[in-house]
Amino acid sequence: MADTSTPPLKHILSLSGGKDSAALAIYMRDRVPDMEYIFHDTDKELPDTYEYLGRLEAYLGRKIIRTNFGTTFDHLLRTKGGMLPSNHRRWCTEYMKLAPFEAYVGDGPCVNYVGIRADEKRVGYISHKPNIKAVFPFIEDGIDYTGVLDILNRSGLGLPPFMTWGRSRSGCFFCFYQQKIEWVRLRRKYPELYEQAKAYEKPNRTNGNIFYWCNDESLTDLEQPERMAEIERNWEKKQERLKSQPKNVPLISTLGGRAHEAQQESACLICQL
Repeated sequence: MADTSTPPLKHILSLSGGKDSAALAIYMRDRVPDMEYIFHDTDKELPDTYEYLGRLEAYLGRKIIRTNFGTTFDHLLRTKGGMLPSNHRRWCTEYMKLAPFEAYVGDGPCVNYVGIRADEKRVGYISHKPNIKAVFPFIEDGIDYTGVLDILNRSGLGLPPFMTWGRSRSGCFFCFYQQKIEWVRLRRKYPELYEQAKAYEKPNRTNGNIFYWCNDESLTDLEQPERMAEIERNWEKKQERLKSQPKNVPLISTLGGRAHEAQQESACLICQL
């Protein structure tokens, strides 16, 4: 006789390796005792991300479940004819993040905890599967950017290591949403990863065109010393302009001397939470 019983309700919090999802995991640790923490591993993450997740795992006292997408990025790239993902072709998010999440959840009832803050104007990834209900504890409880920093600092976990050398987001080391200043910093911090990203910029099988991670500039051109210096000068000038025109900047950013986080409306939301 077939089993017609309803599967148990799952409570799932997806971790990106970034500050917001880490803060949410800490915030929810003692509120939902049977929470499942999952990380969708692309195998193209920064070393900093894996190190940060290890520290978070120790704090939570729970195993972070690592999902995978059943193949490799290189294989997916070949199936796409060598066309690199971009903001117009976000197949990396679809295959490497969203599909593993929905496969892990399955068809049983699930509450998905999403780390969008109360001060953000975005929705984030919400599954269209009827068995998955998204909830937003930070929005419900009015926790903003300052509140997230407070949670991380009080826990002793602090910010992800990649933020100390100037990367603003988690996700793959070759993420096309990186600003050019972040590519420069990747080149200086992890030159071997920069070389790996650069190696993907080659003619594709479909039409022979070369796709660049930065859309209009190759990583070979970007890494030229004079070009990197120009990007750094432009970034510093921009920061000076922002400092002279502060608008709604959290007090903790001003006192701490840290540049306030700019909104990244177009980024892969499931990657950067």
